[in-house]
Amino acid sequence: MPSHSPFSKKTILVIGATGAQGLPVIDALLASSTDGSASPYAVRALTRDANSRRARELAVKGIEIVEGSFNDLDSVKAALKGVYGAWVNTDSFAHGEEHEMYLGMRIFELAKELKTVRHYVWSSIDFYYKKGGYNSKYRGEHFDSKGRVAEWMQAQPSIIGDDGMSWSVVTTTPYMDMLLSPMFGPLTRRANGTYVFAAPIGEGHVPMVALSDIGFFARYTFDHRELTSAKDLEITSDMVNWDYLVSTFEKVTGKKAVAVKQTVDEWMANFVNTDLPVAYEKQPGQGMTWKQNFTGWWNTFHDDVLTRDMQWLREVNPRGHTLESWMREVNYTGDKPTGALLKHVEDHNRIAPNSAHIAETLGKA
Repeated sequence: MPSHSPFSKKTILVIGATGAQGLPVIDALLASSTDGSASPYAVRALTRDANSRRARELAVKGIEIVEGSFNDLDSVKAALKGVYGAWVNTDSFAHGEEHEMYLGMRIFELAKELKTVRHYVWSSIDFYYKKGGYNSKYRGEHFDSKGRVAEWMQAQPSIIGDDGMSWSVVTTTPYMDMLLSPMFGPLTRRANGTYVFAAPIGEGHVPMVALSDIGFFARYTFDHRELTSAKDLEITSDMVNWDYLVSTFEKVTGKKAVAVKQTVDEWMANFVNTDLPVAYEKQPGQGMTWKQNFTGWWNTFHDDVLTRDMQWLREVNPRGHTLESWMREVNYTGDKPTGALLKHVEDHNRIAPNSAHIAETLGKA
């Protein structure tokens, strides 16, 4: 009996299941419905290592674990068999933009080929380069590739019914939870106790999305197949500039903080190994460096290239987070937690804070 028959739960294949995004997406899919009834969904999780810590934790929840990789199309096709839907979040930091674009299109094609998948959802990122008027200052390898796949999907039919496959795109933004990392969080704490939030942001804004809000919109998309068919849902939780970040931090924690507006080069000097490829499976000299990639990233925020319809987002998700509500929910202190948020950082960390430089340039009042 197929998983999407009226007598069984609808199985959703989650690609990227053990990543920072996949975990809250799975939680949202399995949560009870708003009327208190049991979730209509079951989850099949694709992971490279079924014995990894994160995979074992999913298995304990009763989730079906399937070993494979989005880079192994045979394993992807096998994992797609018998599922009602798919949430596809490929690893932008793995193989680089060329490979991610190809795989993003091929996974979609495989879902169509099987003729049994009913709802295909691509987890995307804004096409920064295009939204910035194809200005090279906004280009980056780890985000533009997803946006290109989303654009390609716009040319594909989205079919509602029991014998067709509809598609949706959920376009996310940088995770609010990255405030737990040196990317957004304090780079140091001065002797007088002041936390230093440094970034090349100027007066611009980072649209930050709480991971739990991504989970909400994943569930919303599958729950509203007809409404979200052929749509690109551009989501976020709050638009954050660094003065707002510091004032909210001080309000929530009672601690003193300061925002230091650096240039891109000054901010890059806070880290080591920034000349390595941003895609960890590429060799030095191949593709964009970490520095080149995140220069485009920060330029986009500095110039407020990305926008969101916050009124629509609040209407659809009235319990969605603001920066303050997220900080209160996670008991944010500004102190570095143990463990890594992003799966690729946990497995392949190469970029690290330049502690001596940070202490010299940011550690003094």
